[in-house]
Amino acid sequence: MNALEKLRSVVDEIKAGSNPLQTQPNWDLAARLAGRFPVDQRRLKQVVAMKDIAELDAIVLGLERPEHSSAENEQSSGATPGETGDGATYDKATLDAAMRAFKKRLKLARLNDESKLGGRYTSGGKKSKIDAIEPPTEFGPEVWRALAAEGRLRHTGQGFYAEG
Repeated sequence: MNALEKLRSVVDEIKAGSNPLQTQPNWDLAARLAGRFPVDQRRLKQVVAMKDIAELDAIVLGLERPEHSSAENEQSSGATPGETGDGATYDKATLDAAMRAFKKRLKLARLNDESKLGGRYTSGGKKSKIDAIEPPTEFGPEVWRALAAEGRLRHTGQGFYAEG
């Protein structure tokens, strides 16, 4: 059972539970599991704090069918490069700044991986095999989706992006 299947089963248990005292551990587990996925963390915290099962179910449904929900958003808004499915557009300066931040973070991740020492006193001199990272949090997920729609980044799954 993967994390998404476990999250779905926990949400179903919360729906079936009638006693709020018995469902509290399930809410905590659902918050921890959903926090591992690329969801709006602020929204997730609000949903868990308010114990809104309908919203939590909607979040999990969006995780279970990302291609369906993103294709639906693109069709409804006619998304173009620099525009996400929610209708928000980003100017070239914002997208360029996000791309620079992504490249810098990727470069640092690779340097960090290459500088690790093994069992000896000197490094092995191996090249890093890191090709995808979680993008910097200074920019929202909509910006990264817009860059992926332009082809400048490639979404590799689970919130990770690689250079396009």
